[in-house]
Amino acid sequence: MISFKYNPAFFTGFGMKFRKFGSLDWKVSALGFGAMRLPTVGGDHSKVDEPEAVRMIRYAIDHGVNYIDTAYPYHGGNGEVVVGKALGEGYRERVRLATKMPVWLVNSREDMDRIFEEQLKRLQTDYVDFYLLHSLNKDAWSKIKGLGVFDWAERVVSEGRIKRLGFSFHDDFEVFREIVDGYDKWTLCQIQYNYENEEVQAGTKGLKYAAGKGLAVVVMEPLLGGALANPPPAVKQIWDEAGKDPVEMALRWLWDKPEVSVVLSGMSTMEQVERNVEFASRSGVGTLVERERELINAVRLKYGALRPIPCTKCGYCMPCPNGVDIPRNFELYNDGFAYNVMDRSKWVYNRDDFKEKRAGACVGCMACEEKCPQKIRISEWMPRIDSELRYQAPQQ
Repeated sequence: MISFKYNPAFFTGFGMKFRKFGSLDWKVSALGFGAMRLPTVGGDHSKVDEPEAVRMIRYAIDHGVNYIDTAYPYHGGNGEVVVGKALGEGYRERVRLATKMPVWLVNSREDMDRIFEEQLKRLQTDYVDFYLLHSLNKDAWSKIKGLGVFDWAERVVSEGRIKRLGFSFHDDFEVFREIVDGYDKWTLCQIQYNYENEEVQAGTKGLKYAAGKGLAVVVMEPLLGGALANPPPAVKQIWDEAGKDPVEMALRWLWDKPEVSVVLSGMSTMEQVERNVEFASRSGVGTLVERERELINAVRLKYGALRPIPCTKCGYCMPCPNGVDIPRNFELYNDGFAYNVMDRSKWVYNRDDFKEKRAGACVGCMACEEKCPQKIRISEWMPRIDSELRYQAPQQ
């Protein structure tokens, strides 16, 4: 078997651009391959179309992509298996491979060992370049620290089976800063970030904070789960009149920022891979011109105008005496309308970890309405949101 050693110079003919990866002496491709949305068979998320997925991943690598991201739960556990197959025949040596520890399934050091060994087996590799604590938030951070995850990780690093440690994140900026500052050997962090999420979760403040600490920042959800790629008619008209591709503009907005190390795209078709590789070849810091910035701002404003509830997420309505997360309920409902992704809003609304915060817990006390600067009739919106977002039990 021929083993290929990765050499960025080999790929210059394809035009891939490379970027600084935190404090490491290594350049990462502007585009990374996120293996969360591989092509599937028969509409079953757990059944990956393996030949096509392998073809797509290898095409990306052959065209300069050198960062592959996966995780334990992707595609019902089959995502890592398919990535492992794609990285056979010499492709493993040409990339840096990232996967993640499912912290919600970890309750002991033994769980850490068992899960990691299973991941290495699935990926058909002896080591991973980047191992991330998956989907950290305030509670998960407290839990995993208490289980001694850093002692465990440093042991596995010393054995050479993990090269670098990082985390992916879903919470607010204050929690993000606590996590960044809570361990002095982080190499990278992975955050949800796009032109619609500048102030959501870690946001721009988190991006700059982590980069300022020398961490590589890996961006996920650059298209907000695909929502920005399929805009509603009012937004599509803006893009069409300007002659711009909404996908390329969303990606270029990210690549324009020096703090962004690599942008992950969860690609489901070969066409998406080919287009994104082409877009990456035109990427770079400072490549957006002023009229393009104004265009993106116009799109952002139009999305805002599509939201039926004029909530600014100021938080003055909180706390609710019944535990309702009023701004988050408004956000789910508004986003469902603005991005035409009501099914995704329903999925989040019905998750167990949101159960105590749902709009359905509102009793109509109206204490929040006295505090709302926008004078939103919150007590009227809450039952409507619950009715439209809650999964309804089938009729007997």
